[in-house]
Amino acid sequence: MRSKWSILFALIVAVALLLSACGGGGGAKKSESIKVGAIFDLTGPTSDVGTPYAEGVRGYVDWLNNNGGVDGRKIDLEWADYAYKVDQAEQLYSQYVNDGVVAFMGWGTGDTEALRSKIAADKIPFMSASYSANLTDMQKAPYNFLIGVTYSDQAIIAIQFAMQDWAKSGHDGKPKVALIHHDSPFGESPVADAKAFADANGVGFMHIAMPKGATDYVAELAQIQQFGANYVIVHTVSSPAAVLLKDAKNQGLLGKIKFINMNWCADGILLKLAGDAAEGVYGTIPFTPPSNPVPGHKQADEWLKAHGSSLSEKGVHYIQGWWTMAVMTEGIKRALASGKPLTGENIKAALETIKDFDTGGVTAPITFTPQSHRGSTALRIYQVQNGQWKAVTDYISAP
Repeated sequence: MRSKWSILFALIVAVALLLSACGGGGGAKKSESIKVGAIFDLTGPTSDVGTPYAEGVRGYVDWLNNNGGVDGRKIDLEWADYAYKVDQAEQLYSQYVNDGVVAFMGWGTGDTEALRSKIAADKIPFMSASYSANLTDMQKAPYNFLIGVTYSDQAIIAIQFAMQDWAKSGHDGKPKVALIHHDSPFGESPVADAKAFADANGVGFMHIAMPKGATDYVAELAQIQQFGANYVIVHTVSSPAAVLLKDAKNQGLLGKIKFINMNWCADGILLKLAGDAAEGVYGTIPFTPPSNPVPGHKQADEWLKAHGSSLSEKGVHYIQGWWTMAVMTEGIKRALASGKPLTGENIKAALETIKDFDTGGVTAPITFTPQSHRGSTALRIYQVQNGQWKAVTDYISAP
């Protein structure tokens, strides 16, 4: 009799241990956290937009963890400020990968492009705030995923808009377009593709870098005037863009030349810094700003209000960071649901099953496939009207 009870007890213990082992994805316990690495620019040259983006990523993780996490498991976000220094980004990336992160949230173009071969070798799914078209090369960057419209596509959409606006205004021929950009890999990213598109469509095109540390852009605006530009595409961050617009206003250029800001300088920060010099400016904005409420703003806004702030106060880059982390989390959820081990390789495969993912109107629907990690090619054009960004087009897709 005693031996029967001993056998029964042993079976109960064995079953309990088996159930415990199968509690999370890949044999992990449900109490085990999911490690994700992140680097942010909080003190470097892009910190004006980097700070709210970082807050959005961290805000989503806090909200998620307070609402049960992923299948009962919390996200353990290991992060640091790398101050926009490529060598520091590489060091932190290696440190976090050695710590066992299964996914990574990055930031800048220079560091994301520098890391892409290592990311591929380590098999770590990587989403950054860089929308460089180089990161859509599936041979060189098979583990990079973009949810924002690439800088090249944004510039091409801006040129398309300029051509249509020029014709609508009754002008003959094609307009002349100048692209003024941040002096960095980030700024230079769309230049070649924008020039190729302009040349193919008979649009006059020039580009010029914005000198680092400049306190005015009078000389650059003089070159743009000499070229005879009708439209200026601005590809930088908010602070220098505001200086540029103020200089343009002081020279009486606003109205004579139309300015189209790309996403990192088409935000609430620009409105505060540029004041009335921003009125009438256009923007290629892949993420719906708080001034145009959509359902996808609701959770972030409620979370912020519960913590003494609001989405209108934090701005569009907060919701940009929030939804970038949300899309990465969707891949993690799907990987766990597959029952396979929670590895970077399996998260990549899960992300590649995402089709027409609904962000509640914050972006166009997101789709990834094994052949393309270019999540979206469509955005709306916005214009500053009475001090707020307002949509003036429906979604426009790049060719």
